[in-house]
Amino acid sequence: MNTVIHKAETRGKANHGWLNSHHTFSFANYHNPERMNFGVLRVLNDDIVQAGMGFGTHPHDNMEIISIPLEGDLEHKDSIGNVTVIKEGDVQIMSAGTGVTHSEKNKNNDKEVKFLQIWVFPKEKNVTPRYDQISIREIAKENKFYQVVSPNKDDQGVWINQDAWFHIGNFTKGNSDEYKIQKEGNGVYAFILEGEVEIDGEKLSKRDGMGIWNTKSINVKASENARVLLMEVPMSR
Repeated sequence: MNTVIHKAETRGKANHGWLNSHHTFSFANYHNPERMNFGVLRVLNDDIVQAGMGFGTHPHDNMEIISIPLEGDLEHKDSIGNVTVIKEGDVQIMSAGTGVTHSEKNKNNDKEVKFLQIWVFPKEKNVTPRYDQISIREIAKENKFYQVVSPNKDDQGVWINQDAWFHIGNFTKGNSDEYKIQKEGNGVYAFILEGEVEIDGEKLSKRDGMGIWNTKSINVKASENARVLLMEVPMSR
């Protein structure tokens, strides 16, 4: 088993007033040659957008872009006709493919919106752009990981153009679950959304990240009440 630890306080930081962001991997003005990606996981941004503010219309291509709101409401508009609002309990994906433009705005004028912005390199390039969004409220489980992203379009979760699987787990103190790698050669990047956990003996706290590869499974145990995001991805493009 190989591992890499990224403590919360070591992440890149960018505060633009309307946007306060922490970057697990190199992004924009934050550049760390030792933290460019984890396999095909290229971006993991922890964003806070002030009331009524947002990202203006901008382009993307050949990237799988996943948004997971943690608090508040985020309005999304794109060039393929989608106008929607995502909120805590939703997961959104946009396969940019041959090219798409979109904007994201805090829907509310009286409170912040907090969300994860995640970019994954695609399995196939230049596909037709595609959008998907689900509510995970009905599939959420306690003390067990449940799937929210899958490469199989008929499977549970949003459909991604990559051999990647994302799971979320909500754990009460003392409970644990084993996660088994879905595809040989993949690794898992664990991101602690809330609380404290141990992953195969390594202690991690809120917003810490841990990459694990060359293993068939990992064990996650909650030292305190915790919420954990697991992102299984190919380790090479």
